[in-house]
Amino acid sequence: MRIIRYLKNAKLAALVIVALLVVQAFTELSLPHYTSDIVDVGIQQAGIEHAAVDALSADTFEAACMMSSEADEQTLRASYDAGDDGLYYLNDTGRAQIDALDAIMELPLVAVHYGSQMGGFDLSELKAAYDAGLVGKDQIADGLAAVTDALGDRADALVGQQAIEAAKAEYEQIGYDTAAIQMAYLLRTGGLMLGLAALGTVAAVGVGFVASRTAAKIARLLRQRLFERVVAFSDREVQSFSAASLITRGTNDIQQIQMVTVMLLRMVLYAPILAIGGIFMVSTTNAAMSWIIVLAAALLFIVVGFLMFFAMPKFRIMQKLVDRVNLVAREMLTGLPVIRAFDRQEFEAARFDDANRTLMRTQLFTNRVMTFMMPSMMLIMNGVSVLIIWVGGSYIDTGVIQTGDMIAFISYSMTIIMSFLIIGMISIMLPRADVAAQRVNEVLGTEPSVTDPAAPRDAELARTGGARIAFDDVSFGYVDEEDGELEPVLQHISFEVEPGATCAIVGSTGSGKSTVVKLIERFYDATAGGVTIDGIDVRELSQNALRRIVGYVPQKAFLFSGTIDSNIAYADASMPDEQVRAAAAIAQAVPFIEAKERGFEDAIAQGGTNVSGGQRQRLCIARAVAADARVLLFDDSFSALDYKTDSELRRALREHLGDRTLVIVAQRISTVMDADQIIVLDEGRMVGKGTHAELLRTCEEYREIAYSQLSAEELEGGDAA
Repeated sequence: MRIIRYLKNAKLAALVIVALLVVQAFTELSLPHYTSDIVDVGIQQAGIEHAAVDALSADTFEAACMMSSEADEQTLRASYDAGDDGLYYLNDTGRAQIDALDAIMELPLVAVHYGSQMGGFDLSELKAAYDAGLVGKDQIADGLAAVTDALGDRADALVGQQAIEAAKAEYEQIGYDTAAIQMAYLLRTGGLMLGLAALGTVAAVGVGFVASRTAAKIARLLRQRLFERVVAFSDREVQSFSAASLITRGTNDIQQIQMVTVMLLRMVLYAPILAIGGIFMVSTTNAAMSWIIVLAAALLFIVVGFLMFFAMPKFRIMQKLVDRVNLVAREMLTGLPVIRAFDRQEFEAARFDDANRTLMRTQLFTNRVMTFMMPSMMLIMNGVSVLIIWVGGSYIDTGVIQTGDMIAFISYSMTIIMSFLIIGMISIMLPRADVAAQRVNEVLGTEPSVTDPAAPRDAELARTGGARIAFDDVSFGYVDEEDGELEPVLQHISFEVEPGATCAIVGSTGSGKSTVVKLIERFYDATAGGVTIDGIDVRELSQNALRRIVGYVPQKAFLFSGTIDSNIAYADASMPDEQVRAAAAIAQAVPFIEAKERGFEDAIAQGGTNVSGGQRQRLCIARAVAADARVLLFDDSFSALDYKTDSELRRALREHLGDRTLVIVAQRISTVMDADQIIVLDEGRMVGKGTHAELLRTCEEYREIAYSQLSAEELEGGDAA
């Protein structure tokens, strides 16, 4: 079971919980015993526990000695001391062997008080004959044996019950207040029960506290490990899982694990302890009715097995259905403007309803199974109670057990059955939690395809100025998950960008432009060939060192919730205000920032949804510029800018960051016309390389793109802005 493995780092907490559960089980299993004592001893026996009473009259004591064997008489005389008031009092020696004294005193005490009912002999005449030597102990023993034999198989039980009545009569004869004895016993036993209940409550609270903290800690560590692993993933791993699935695994699945871990520590560990303790207490109460417990356990296993057979397959697919609902909901929320624009609300609602109904049907099935389980368990429990009362009633009638024993047996039986019930309920929930753990472990067990080298060459990188970037016969492709074949995206790309130069990459949609930028940033690793910075293969650098010298502006401008200032200073939270404002000025963002009510402290919503597309792009550009990187990668980052802003931004980049290496992916020819070098891609292949003027003469693909956007005069005149 995968969940149990998560407890290996919480061994101490598990041991503490087990210790507390043992204490809780002890208190819970002790209470039925004391309940039995209150009924049998406190009520039926008036609080008198032993036939060996605390005090005896001299006549009763001597009569008991007369009717005992030589050895038993010695025990009696050693256990009682004569008092000045003519009574014999039980001493410490007698209390130490009280059970043996009970066996000795039972029959003599009954004979003293109820002799006329046991064969009709006269105790005073027997005593006189014994004192005169006319009757010996053997003759007296034979007479008593004949009387008990006449009682048949129930002799021991009847004598034991009568002995308690005789003890009560003895107390009354010597002037003891039996009502006070009864009340003292009830108060003492009741107080002990209250103490045990309080101790059990403290233990239960302790178990709940430690279990909850342990489960919460496990969930926190899992979320932390999951987050760290996902952050380390390349784009390939993120796409293979999907964002919706990763969110579900980090929230719903881990919540399932946390909940079941609490139940595992509080209930699953407690159930066997309680069941074993209950079985032991049942065997000591009355083993003759143990077959009832065996029957109940068998029925419970049959019911649980039946339910698990039908429910477990559904639990295994439920989490995937939750993924599906989250995926559809996420698509709808993200694409809401498109849905409204094309009037597809009904279609999307139907698609969500289909995923939602599938999940609902599965959950209804499992819930109905659980609903069927509880009445079945209760039927078994109540049937067992009726069976115990029926069988126990016949035992009480024959004197085998007392009423309190039957009450205790019912309590212990219910405890044992409840333990099996708990195990049955958990066994239904564990499969779903196991599926959740499997899904979390699947992410944790996935190794990132982009990793740091064992001996990075970070120290060989220059610290200032632009960086030299080179592609040496680079090819890249995605592996198709279905057939395992490589789908090429880039093929045999070779070019070099000098430090401080501007390199532009153009091409039709899907030609692989963004992939080139991502290979520099090492979001992917090249399938063949190599990408170098300052002559060092990017795979020989640590990712931290590489990304410290590379500033990146993604194709889809994304801002984080916070302020304008915090977004621009994302690379370094302690970045000076002057550096933030300088970056904003280069990105042509200062005018619209200052137009806001709070300026740089104005709030930014998650994703930057409260600013326009052009403003979002300029803030992303400012974020990259503020990082003070040696290389700036712009992945189609000027598309939402008007021509004037585009031109001013590029001019500011040349003036203030002229020594940095710039790689610009663009769709607009006007954006790349003044680049030192332009790379033209077509279907993953490099079909042109040179300046704007050179490519107009030599590259047909570049000419098609250029003349589709600008006139001949604009193209030959330089910057079209």
